[in-house]
Amino acid sequence: MTCEGRRDILGLWAGDGAGAQYLLHVLTELKNRGVADVLMVVCDDLSGLPDAITAVWPQTIAQTCVVHLLRNSFRYAGCQHWAAIARALKPVYTAPTDAAARERFAGFAATWGARDPAIVRLWDNAWAEFVPFLAFDPEIRRVICSTNAIESVNARIRRAVKGPRAVPERAGRTQVRLLGDHEPRPTGTGRKRWTMRWKPTLNAFEIAFDGRLATGRK
Repeated sequence: MTCEGRRDILGLWAGDGAGAQYLLHVLTELKNRGVADVLMVVCDDLSGLPDAITAVWPQTIAQTCVVHLLRNSFRYAGCQHWAAIARALKPVYTAPTDAAARERFAGFAATWGARDPAIVRLWDNAWAEFVPFLAFDPEIRRVICSTNAIESVNARIRRAVKGPRAVPERAGRTQVRLLGDHEPRPTGTGRKRWTMRWKPTLNAFEIAFDGRLATGRK
C-alpha cells in the first residue's frame, strides 16, 4: 500500500520453503529495489517473519492478521462451536487498549480454556504480534487487521491458473498469474470506493507516524 492509498503487487516469489533465511532474502530484495521504509507489515503466522521484518526495517511494526488468528482458532474446535468462539473473541480484538484486550481474553480463556486449550495457547503465542494495532485509532485498525488484500490476489491467481489460459509449464503459469493480476476491472468502482475510504486512514497514519509518510513521498 503506497502513501497515496494504491495497492501494489511488488512481486511474486516461488520457493522451496518459507524459512527465516528465505524471508529475509525476499525482504532485502524489496529494500534494495527502493522500499526504504515500511510503517507496518500485516502477515500470517509464518515463523521467523517478524524477525526478518525488523532486521530489514528496524522501525517497522509487524502485525499478525486477525482473520488468520480466527481461522486458525477454528481448527481446534468443532464447527458447531465456531460461531460462539467468534463472538467470544470479537471483544478481544475490538478492545480499546492492550490491557483491556488482555482482560477480555482472560475471560475467554476461563470459558473456553478447558474445552479448547490449544486456542488459548495459539493466542498467547501470537499476542506480541497481535496487539500492536490496538494502539491505533479505528481508521488504521480497519486497514491493518487482516491480509484480505493478499487473499484477494491469491483468489484471482487461482482463477487464472484454472481458466482456459492455464498451461502446465511453470514459466507459463507465472505469466498467466501476472496477466490475471493486471486484468482491468470492468467499471473501476471498487478502486474509487477504496480511494475515498483511504483518506481518513491517511490522516490517521500521518499523525501516528509523524514525519515518515512525508519522507516516503519524496
